[in-house]
Amino acid sequence: MASSAFENIVEDFDFLEDWEDRYRFVIDMGKEMQPLEDALRVPATKVEGCSSQVWIVPHLDGVGEAAVFHFRGDSDAMIVRGLVAVLVAMFDGLTVAEVLKVDAGGELARLQLNDHLSAQRSNGLRAMVERIRKIAGEACAV
Repeated sequence: MASSAFENIVEDFDFLEDWEDRYRFVIDMGKEMQPLEDALRVPATKVEGCSSQVWIVPHLDGVGEAAVFHFRGDSDAMIVRGLVAVLVAMFDGLTVAEVLKVDAGGELARLQLNDHLSAQRSNGLRAMVERIRKIAGEACAV
């Protein structure tokens, strides 16, 4: 199960019937995020597999499976920045063990994003989720 912040997005999407309104909502979420500093936009934080440039910077509070996962992200594309914001809402504040249990594909399907994103954007979204799961998996192994 995703975080309560993600559940709020699901509720907002249910209220917004038109996909164009949902698209603008996602973009607005991205605009509300603090941009990453240039010093954090480095190869080590860049997500491979995205057509746009995307960076994810994790921060873990604690160690092992009980560590609380936080992250910031950014992109050079407005819609992708919004998708990063959706993922922040989904995963931020969960323990790394909980992050690994989230069915991100199923949760995102509730928003019907794949029906309205290009194949490249959908692949990039999957790459971001894989990166987040990799970070959480490595933290659990500690």
